[in-house]
Amino acid sequence: MNTKTSPPPAPHNTGGVLCIGRTYCDLLFTGVENMPVLGREVFAQNLAIEAGGGAFITAAHLHHSGRPAALLSRVGTDPLSAVLRATLEQSGIELQFLEISPDAGPQVTVVTIQDNDRAFLSRRAGEARPATLSKAWQWKQARHLHIAEYATLHEIPDLVEQARDCGLTISLDPSWDETLIHGSQILQNAAGIDIFMPNLEEARAITGQENALSALKVLARSFRIVTLKIGMGGAYIAIEGDILHHPAPSVQVVDTTGAGDAFNAGFLDFWLKKLPAIECLKAGIEAGSKAVQMAGGASNLSSRQHVVA
Repeated sequence: MNTKTSPPPAPHNTGGVLCIGRTYCDLLFTGVENMPVLGREVFAQNLAIEAGGGAFITAAHLHHSGRPAALLSRVGTDPLSAVLRATLEQSGIELQFLEISPDAGPQVTVVTIQDNDRAFLSRRAGEARPATLSKAWQWKQARHLHIAEYATLHEIPDLVEQARDCGLTISLDPSWDETLIHGSQILQNAAGIDIFMPNLEEARAITGQENALSALKVLARSFRIVTLKIGMGGAYIAIEGDILHHPAPSVQVVDTTGAGDAFNAGFLDFWLKKLPAIECLKAGIEAGSKAVQMAGGASNLSSRQHVVA
C-alpha cells in the first residue's frame, strides 16, 4: 500500500478552509417518470428547495466533519435569495465573508432527477468576485483555499496568486461549464493549484482522452495531485508519480447532486491532517457515498427539515 503524503503547511487538525464559488438556490424535482423535452410537460412527485453550489456544499461537509470552513460567495436580496440566506445561516458554516448584493440574485439551479441521472438548468447573476475577498485573506484560521468552480477562477484570474501570497494551499474542482470546460486552457490558467479535483466527464472534456487513466495521466503533468471521481467506480488519485484507486461501496442512491463536492470535503479534511494519500481517497469516497443517499448536496447535515411542496 502506498503511504506517500502531501505536504500542506496546515497544523494537524486546525486548518480552516475558505470555499469560494457561486451559491445557488437549488430547486430539486424528484419522482419524475420522464425527463422534460421541448413541447411536453412532465410532473414531479416532490420538490425540495436547498442551498447549492460547490462552495457551500463543500464548506457544509467540512463543517460537519469538525473542520472550520468559511463560505466566500455572493447572495442576492430577492425573495429566493432570502430563503437561501436563511438556509445558509442554519448550516453552521462561517458566513462573515458572504456578500449580500442586489445584483447577486436570483441565482437558481433547477435540478430534475430521474433514477440516477440528472438534468440542470441554472442562472448566474452578477460577478463572481466577492467584495469581501480582501477581508477573507485575513481570516486567522485559513490554511487552504478551495475553488469550487473554474468559472470563478476564470473571472478572478489572480485568485491563485493572492492565495499563494497568503501562504494557503489551493484546490480546484473545475465543475461542468459548457462554455469553459473544453480544451487545455483550464490547465494553463490553473497553474499553481495543489490539488485538481475533476469528475470523469470533466477530465475527458479537458484532456480529450476518453479513458480515465489516460485522462488522469495527462492531468498529472500539470498538477502535483489529481483526484479523479468516477461515480460508482470510486475514485483515482495521481500523486508523486503513483496512481492509486479505491472503489465506492454499494449504496442506495437517492440523489447524486453534490456528491463530488462532498468527496472534495472528505478528501481535503484528511489531506490537511497530513494522512496517507490512500486514506484521503477513502475519506473522500466515504463522504461522497453518504451524500448520494440523501436529496440535496448537504440537506441532512443539519437539523433543519426539507422545504417540500
